[in-house]
Amino acid sequence: MRLVLLGPPGAGKGTQANVLSQKYGLLHISTGDLLREAVKNKTPVGQEAKKFMDKGELVPDEIVTQMIIEKFKHSDISPGFILDGFPRTKRQAQILDQALAELNLPLDMVLYFETGEDTILKRLTGRRVCQNCGYNFHIVNIPPKNEGICDYCSGKLYHRQDDKEETIRNRIKVYNEQTRELIDYYQIKGLIKKASGDLEVEALFSILQKIFKETRLI
Repeated sequence: MRLVLLGPPGAGKGTQANVLSQKYGLLHISTGDLLREAVKNKTPVGQEAKKFMDKGELVPDEIVTQMIIEKFKHSDISPGFILDGFPRTKRQAQILDQALAELNLPLDMVLYFETGEDTILKRLTGRRVCQNCGYNFHIVNIPPKNEGICDYCSGKLYHRQDDKEETIRNRIKVYNEQTRELIDYYQIKGLIKKASGDLEVEALFSILQKIFKETRLI
């Protein structure tokens, strides 16, 4: 099963990718995680990406595609994979198609999570991330046992700069403007399946399983 998860920031792509990867044994590739790791390690790519991330802007195609293709080269993706946060532009999608064609591993499906702005703001403004292990908490939905402290490694939790309300609104605006042609691109290919990102984790997962069964992916 080879999937792409699309949807605005806060649509639940990362959460569903984690659930799906564990359920079906798929490699979860998150561009957000790859980029944040590069920023944390202060690599040249990470330093360049940080300039865009801090302003809520999309990281340029050249930076993201370079990281994804390298990930493919150094990972076993034959059992299947989930791309979370990539592609974000039509150009990225075309580069991805070319790379997967060379590997003879074309995409099976693109899942698009349609999500309301109120839901996005509620989710992201309340998110807190461990600066040590990267685990995500939420001040309402998934609060830590001790305020400001990670349950798993005792690291300090912080509020990401790109999770501030003003930045989030800009991220949504940028996403809608720059991914419209991407969604059209996959619709023409007949790969798009839509589901509501406003749903809670278990309800959305149930719908995805139904979609997989209807299309005979499982």
